[in-house]
Amino acid sequence: MVSGAFDGFVWSVGEEGSDPVVAGDDGPIRHDQYEQSGHYANLERDLGSIAGLGVEMVRYGMPWRLTEPEPGVFNWTLWDRALAGAGDAGLTPIVDLLHFGLPDHVGPFVEPQWIEEFSRYADAFLARYRDLAWFTPVNEPGITALLTGRFGAWNDRLKSRSDHAKVLANVVLANLEVVARIRADRNGWWIGSEGFDAWVDPHGTNGHVVERRRAVNWLVWDLHFGRDPLPGAEGYLDAVDDRIRTRIAELAVTDHAVSGHDFYPSSVHAISEPTPAWDIDDLVALGTAELAAWYDRYQMPLWISETSNLSLPVADQERWLVALSAELGRMINDGLPVRGLCWYSRGDQFDWETALVTPTGAVTEVGLFNVDRVCRPAVAAFTRLVAAGTPEPSATSMGGTNNSVE
Repeated sequence: MVSGAFDGFVWSVGEEGSDPVVAGDDGPIRHDQYEQSGHYANLERDLGSIAGLGVEMVRYGMPWRLTEPEPGVFNWTLWDRALAGAGDAGLTPIVDLLHFGLPDHVGPFVEPQWIEEFSRYADAFLARYRDLAWFTPVNEPGITALLTGRFGAWNDRLKSRSDHAKVLANVVLANLEVVARIRADRNGWWIGSEGFDAWVDPHGTNGHVVERRRAVNWLVWDLHFGRDPLPGAEGYLDAVDDRIRTRIAELAVTDHAVSGHDFYPSSVHAISEPTPAWDIDDLVALGTAELAAWYDRYQMPLWISETSNLSLPVADQERWLVALSAELGRMINDGLPVRGLCWYSRGDQFDWETALVTPTGAVTEVGLFNVDRVCRPAVAAFTRLVAAGTPEPSATSMGGTNNSVE
C-alpha cells in the first residue's frame, strides 16, 4: 500500500455515492446514488471496469448511515465487500467517509455534536482497516456547507449567512479531527476534494463582486490551512463559537496533504450579463487561471479531484478531458505541483443538473460508462492519457487559448 505523497501524476476515477436529504413533495427524501445507479448490485463489476481503464486509484466511499445504522452499532458488510473488490481489481482506494449526508440518528450539521460521533465512526473504521493510507474524510466540506446552510437545498436546509458560517466551521472541524486521527494512527494522507469555482467579471465592471465571492468561497481553505480570511470575508465567521474556531486553528494542517479541486465546465461563472459565448478552451483557461491564483495564495500541492462534462453535452466529454489535461500539463511545465486528475464518475449520475434539489431520477450523462454500463467513446481518450502518464501541454495550451481570454 502506497503511503507517501502522490508519485508522479495520478490518474483516478470516482464512484458517485452522494446521499444528502432533500425536500420532496411528501416530505424529506434521502438520495442514494449507489442505489439509483445499481452499484450495490454491480460493485465488483464496476470496480473491475475502473481498473480496466488503467488507473490504480479509485475515489470511493460507503454511506456512513449504512455502516452505522444505530448509534455505536456498526455493520461493515458493504465496506468489507467494497475494499475486497478494490483489492481484487488492483485498485488503491482514496477513502471517502462522509459524502454530503449524515445518518438519520446524527445531526443536524449546524449543531456541533455530530462531530464527536463522526470521529468515533472514523476511529472504528481505522481500527478495522489497518492498511489504508489515503483519505478524504469529508467530501467537499465547502459545498456541503453551502447547500446545507446557505442555499437551503440539503439536509438542514438553512438559508442564512450565520448558519452557513456555523455549518462550514463544523464540517471543517469534523474533517480536521479525522485527519488528526489518521495521522496519529498511521502514515496516512489527507487527499482533498472541494468544489472549485472561477468567478469572472467579463465586462470589467464588477471586480469587487469577484473578490468578495472568492473570499467567501476560499474560507474553507483558510480554515483548513490556518490562514486569515481574505478582506472580502472579514467578519463572516463571527457567528461561529470561539471554542470551535480555536480547535480548528489547533488542527489546521498543510503537510501530508494534497488539496483537491473539483473543476467542471459548470465551475466558471460570469458575475454580470451578458455571459460571453465561452467555448471549452475558454472555460478551461479561465478555470486554471483561477487555480493558479489559488496556488499563489496557498502554495499547496493539488490535484483535480473531480471533473467531467457536467453542464456540457455528453458528446463533449473527450474534448473537455483533452483540453483540461493539456492545460494541466502546461501548469506542470510552469512548475506548479499538479498531482493528478480524477474523472467523476465511472457511471452516469442522477439529478445533478439541479444539484440534487429536484429528485426526479433524471439521468445526468457524465459517466465514462452509461447507465447500462456500456463505455462511451471518451474512454479511448482517457485510457490513452492514463497510459501516457503525466499530461503534456498542447500547442494551444502553451499560449493561444490563455491569451484570448486574459
